[in-house]
Amino acid sequence: MSDTAGTSPEGQEPPGRTPGPGSGTGSSPSGRGVARRRRRRWVWGTGIAVSLALVGAAAAGWAVYMKLEGNITPDEAAAAELARYEKDRPTALVKDALNLLLIGSDSRAGAENGRYGHDPGTERSDTVILLHLSAGRQSATAVSIPRDLMVDVPDCRRPDGSRSAPMFAQFNAAFEVGGSACTVRTVEKLTDIRVDHHVVVDFEGFKDMVDAVDGVEVCLREPIDDKDADLRLPAGRVTLDGEQALGYVRARKTLGDGSDTGRIERQQRFLGALVNKVRSNGVLLNPVKLYPLLDAATSSLTTDPGLASLRGLYELVRGVRDIPTEGVRFLTVPRESYAGDVNRDQLAQPAAGELFERLRKDEPVSVNTHGEQKATQKETGTPQSSSPAPTFSGNTAAEDSCA
Repeated sequence: MSDTAGTSPEGQEPPGRTPGPGSGTGSSPSGRGVARRRRRRWVWGTGIAVSLALVGAAAAGWAVYMKLEGNITPDEAAAAELARYEKDRPTALVKDALNLLLIGSDSRAGAENGRYGHDPGTERSDTVILLHLSAGRQSATAVSIPRDLMVDVPDCRRPDGSRSAPMFAQFNAAFEVGGSACTVRTVEKLTDIRVDHHVVVDFEGFKDMVDAVDGVEVCLREPIDDKDADLRLPAGRVTLDGEQALGYVRARKTLGDGSDTGRIERQQRFLGALVNKVRSNGVLLNPVKLYPLLDAATSSLTTDPGLASLRGLYELVRGVRDIPTEGVRFLTVPRESYAGDVNRDQLAQPAAGELFERLRKDEPVSVNTHGEQKATQKETGTPQSSSPAPTFSGNTAAEDSCA
């Protein structure tokens, strides 16, 4: 058999094969077979590259998720203590309405927090806000509870395991005695409102969250020069970084009339400005902007186990992100000077009772920045839900403090 057996004469196709474009070369280096093999290798290589990219992205995403998830500290001790008193706690009246207790700790523990003063081994609640989210998430009402308000503090479990005796004391003593669980129980006893979740944040965490959104703008009617707070700011509109913001919301003696009332009002206006900054910059919808905020927030949070996960926090944020800024209201619990000490406060009735009842029933509450709180009179035989919403002094996140 010759070496040419099975081949066609030059320029002809083998029997049974139909010539086609570029087919004359058969399996030659520039033929269709090589082209197909090259395409297959390209597709295969591209598939591998895409798969590796997806695996890498998934791995990076998982790493970010696990980092943020690991940042959050679950408050297991508080959960156990609250479970112990479950039968004594208020019952939620409205499905899907939610009440969160936001606690700002004045602890100086840790390298960063230690810069704000000596830590005597105790900490108190520097700021406490009861945040009510309406069913359907159409509004959010943030009620500040003054630290100097005189209240009944129940018996609580101390950090060393011993138990305190019930006492009548100023409100922020509850956190010092029994931490977040004692604060939650004190608020529930005071308001008869079920606290569904609680969050504790410290000084450093507050600063980091402000820095994560590149500062927050406030309006100062007068220049500030407060040596204790290390705060020197001009009058007018000014953007505060984290350190300045912390001094601004904590300063008391040199700003306004030096009262805790003025300090609470500044905190409320600052929080309103922070809400505006987060919403206006699209932070919640932009992963690049959202990650630093989440990292700062989660690194400083101690929450009940139900919120101590990204999923729990996401569900919360998703429910409130569409609330209009005019629907985010800030006010202080109605109070007056305590009869036994003019430097302390007590609840002002019946206004305080009506506020708590409305929050408990998820009924409307209005705020008025230019007037004193006014509680409507209840009419005999008229259902509470049909009465006009009482108006309390406060502000909303939509208001411009410079206007």
